[in-house]
Amino acid sequence: MFSFSFCFLDNQVTMLFSVTSVFLLLLLNNSLSLPLGNEPMCSKFAYDEQLLEKMIRQEIKVESMQKDIKKTQENVSFTLEEVKKTSVEVSKTLESLQNNATEVMKGIIRDKERNEEILRKTFEEQRNNFTTDMEEGRKMLKELSENIKKPSVAFFAHNVVDLKLDRTDKIIIFTTATTNEGSGYDTSTGIFTAPVGGLYQFIVNYCSIVKQHSPLSLVLSDNVIARSASYDADHYPCSSFSAVLRVKSAEKLWVKCFYGSSGYALRKDNWLMNSFSGILINN
Repeated sequence: MFSFSFCFLDNQVTMLFSVTSVFLLLLLNNSLSLPLGNEPMCSKFAYDEQLLEKMIRQEIKVESMQKDIKKTQENVSFTLEEVKKTSVEVSKTLESLQNNATEVMKGIIRDKERNEEILRKTFEEQRNNFTTDMEEGRKMLKELSENIKKPSVAFFAHNVVDLKLDRTDKIIIFTTATTNEGSGYDTSTGIFTAPVGGLYQFIVNYCSIVKQHSPLSLVLSDNVIARSASYDADHYPCSSFSAVLRVKSAEKLWVKCFYGSSGYALRKDNWLMNSFSGILINN
């Protein structure tokens, strides 16, 4: 009875295991497309044993595949993480490069603006200097032109031959003209005729004999402009007088004795000289 029950239970377990194995085998066959139709058919025990071995091998393969899949997933996850890190680093690098490029461009723009400002200031300075130089050049040319156009008039005459001042209105003739620019002074008459109109300066220098007067005057067109008289009881005095006059062209000017007397006379020797001079200051 016991033996029968044990055999029955064993048969039931065997049958249940067989059904389960067949189900799993069919499931694996459908999932993995494993050919089972060509397996040799032996005893039920051999069949179950072979089926179990195949199931074990399939399970081992499935576990191996799971491990490979898991390993692949881990590799993919690691690769994705690395790619993510690399992407972050690339983004940071690009951002840094962009910032650097922006700073470089800003620096270039600042340098350009600074150089433009320097060039502008230099141009303005050069233009101002050029304008100033041109203005000075124009002034110099104008002055040169005026100097070229302005006649040179000047004379210096000395050596009075007739020293007597014995007659009123007597013209004093200075017979030697060291300078006579413009040929205005006549050594034969003692009269200066203005070649051009303008502002002139005239100077008369004269020396007297002891205890005698020498009354002289400067006359412009019969009008006395300046006069002087020198006297000394012990020495031979020398004096001078001058005038700055506006003289018209062709007007005449001379030196004369404005009060004559038989004892009056000028003095000349190696130490003393009488002279009459004039110069055109401005026309």
